This record gives sequence, C-alpha cells and structure tokens, in this order.
Amino acid sequence: MTAELISGTEIRKTILAEIKEEVDQMKEKHGKVPGLVTILVGSSPASVSYVTLKVKTAISCGFHEIQDDQPEDISEADLLALIDKYNNDSDIHGILVQLPLPKHIDDKKVLNAINPDKDVDAFHPVNVGRLMIGGDEVKFLPCTPAGIQEMIVRSGTETSGAEVVVVGRSNIVGKPIAMMMAQKGVGANATVTIVHTRTKDLAAHCKRADILIVAAGVPDLVKPEWIKPGATVIDVGVNRVGMNEKTGKAILKGDVDFDAAKEIAGKITPVPGGVGPMTIAMLMKNTLRSAKLSLGIN
Repeated sequence: MTAELISGTEIRKTILAEIKEEVDQMKEKHGKVPGLVTILVGSSPASVSYVTLKVKTAISCGFHEIQDDQPEDISEADLLALIDKYNNDSDIHGILVQLPLPKHIDDKKVLNAINPDKDVDAFHPVNVGRLMIGGDEVKFLPCTPAGIQEMIVRSGTETSGAEVVVVGRSNIVGKPIAMMMAQKGVGANATVTIVHTRTKDLAAHCKRADILIVAAGVPDLVKPEWIKPGATVIDVGVNRVGMNEKTGKAILKGDVDFDAAKEIAGKITPVPGGVGPMTIAMLMKNTLRSAKLSLGIN
C-alpha cells in the first residue's frame, strides 16, 4: 500500500488562514497587528528571493511589515544600532536578519543582539535555553522543527510513547526537534534517539522508528529497507542533484529514497512540497505569538 502523503503545501495554507483570522480579530479587538521587520544586507539573489517570500507572506497575513534593505558595506556597528532601534519599537514584534551576512560582520554578534522576545527565528541562546527547559518557558519554537511537529500532529500520527529517531544533529533542525519531541505536551511525549552519519549500524536504529525524521543533508541516505512498515517518515533534506535542462530549475532530492520508501511507510513527506513550505508559516506563527504576548493575550 502506498503511503499517505503529508503535504506541507496544504498544511501551510491552513496555518496561514488560521493566522490571518487571528490577526483580523486582534485588529478588531485591540487595534494592533503583528509587526515584522526583515533586514537584508546586500543583494544576494538567493537572499532577496527568500526575503521577498517572507514579506509577501507577512503582508498576506495582515501584518505590519517593514523590509529594511541595507548596503553590502554597512558597518557592524551600524547594523547593531539598527537592531537596537527595532528592539525598542513597540510596533515591531519580530526581527529577522537574513543570513548569510557579509564577511566583515559577525553573524553571531548580530543574532545575539536581537531581543530574545522578538527573536522569531528562535536562534538566540536565550530561546535555545528556553526550549531546553520546556513548558511555559518556551516563547518561540525554531521554525523548521516547529513545522515538522505541526506536520506530525496534523497528519494524525500518535507521538505519545512513540519511538522517534532523528537522523542529523544540527543546531537548526536535529537537536531542537529531538528536544521538542521528548518534552511533555501535545505532539511530544516520545522516546527519542539522535543518530547521524557516524552512528554504528544506522540502519538498525532507523528500522526501530515509529516516526523517522531525516535531516542529514545526504541525498537518498535512508534506504527503503531501513524503514519500519507503517512508520511516519519526515524528510527534511533538500539536496540539489542536477539541473532540469528544459525548465532550467534545480532537481531536488530528499534524504530518503522517496519512490521506494512510499511503498513501505504509512505516511511520508515529499521533496519538494513537504517540510520546506512550513518554515515561513511557522515564522508567521511565532510573530503572531510575540504580538499576543506583548498585548497580554493568549
């Protein structure tokens, strides 16, 4: 039996519609909407494209959105001063600095300068610490892991007591999603194992998983025989493996051999159209949460 497809594209539409409805209610009751600023330094085509998508999504949700473009040669001090300005702006609830930054600017110093309560990417060490503690301490969940958890929950996959195996140990995906799945709460309460490309008998660990989350950055790393029949498989990998000569677009592959895996898994995400579309949606959800916290509403 072919696995049920978990479409990030469809779930994203639902989440953005939910956000728009909440923003409309916030505007009507409180006269405020979430404020988001996106800071772009330079004009890298990839960064411009990604920022443009964030801006369009924010506007479609009814946010107050500022796109603050800065020249490539802006000094680190001036960029830090700009962040401080938005830290102190009560109409701004989320601050995004698009990475990578020019080499003369310290990425870490810039990200750490953002007020943790406006750090809607959840990269600040304070927000990483809050995630570790869990519960009411958590202000924002990191966007890609939050998207993964939403997909698992909205697909109807049971997480309580489930064996979850996370392939990959990055600070952006692997570590945080492992922590999130192990916490108490909805979409969690799981028994979690983190593995990686240096793990002995990687296949055996994967085979145990009721929920297999793969974020290793290696195309087709997970073979179909590594998958437990009926498991939910979340493929986070987006690997460029060539170019379509007709369309001129990159050919993308995940970390899982999708065509073979879908005949064994119970549920599976595609690449593209799986985890990818969820990240910006969760960024909007974090910005809405920041605005609600600032107004003292749930």
